[in-house]
Amino acid sequence: MSVKKPKAKYATVMLIDDSEIDNFINQKMVEGCNFADRIYVHTSSKSALEFLANFERAHLPEELIPEILFLDINMPIMDGFQFAEEFQKSCPRIYDKIKIVFLTSSLNPVDQKRAMLVRGVYSFLNKPLSKDHLDKL
Repeated sequence: MSVKKPKAKYATVMLIDDSEIDNFINQKMVEGCNFADRIYVHTSSKSALEFLANFERAHLPEELIPEILFLDINMPIMDGFQFAEEFQKSCPRIYDKIKIVFLTSSLNPVDQKRAMLVRGVYSFLNKPLSKDHLDKL
């Protein structure tokens, strides 16, 4: 006799953080809280943008598109703000379907204020992701 796992709160989420350790911890929290059935993990904002651009072009099933995107601010090459701006420009069809949650170690109030001005931003959280954070989303 198998026990059926309860349905997750979301079908798909995405983690974008240049820290593999932070991604690992956050992924385990998402899995442990049964927050999402599917988790995409990227350590580069560039690779995440290319991945999302494929959704834009391919018209894949809706449940494969991340409903929530957890985004770090401080990353090399393209920070979270630059990512959000580029994502909005290059993926207009799916951009408004995704809630962006800045998940960062930044305690700078300027970052929080700036983050909340980005269209599509749902929340600003400090790392690490916690059960309490997920319950409130």
